[in-house]
Amino acid sequence: MDRDRKALVVGYGNRLRSDDALGWHVIERLGTDPRVAGTELLWRHQLTPELCVDMAEASLVVLVDAAANIAPAQIEVREVEAAPTTVALMTHHIDPGNLAAMALELQGRVPPVYLVSVGVVSLSEGDGLSPEVERAIPAVLDVVAGLVAGRGVA
Repeated sequence: MDRDRKALVVGYGNRLRSDDALGWHVIERLGTDPRVAGTELLWRHQLTPELCVDMAEASLVVLVDAAANIAPAQIEVREVEAAPTTVALMTHHIDPGNLAAMALELQGRVPPVYLVSVGVVSLSEGDGLSPEVERAIPAVLDVVAGLVAGRGVA
């Protein structure tokens, strides 16, 4: 890991859609976690092209999001490959692979990027997490801290 650059963790999702707010809750708790001291922490409603600048300047990027396509409260970690597409450039919302590709194309570099996803129980209107997803947060914090510390995927 490039010691002159900071790791970047981005939690994203809709704060008003129950478990979709997972990324926001994780970033909030990481703010007081000494295991990620010195890491840049960002909250976002969604991934946008503007993040490619922050991504290119980081030593490592960890994205945290809720996922409807995996089992409730299950945690999945995958390395993100830069995956360019012209469709992504026509919208304000892009996926992690598109964002990594934009960082490489526009900024000349992309660090290792990991996506930490947690399966949702509910995406209904509400400002609280389901009990199952709430219980998964300590494990998510451990995974993110492990990635930031350079221990790889937990």
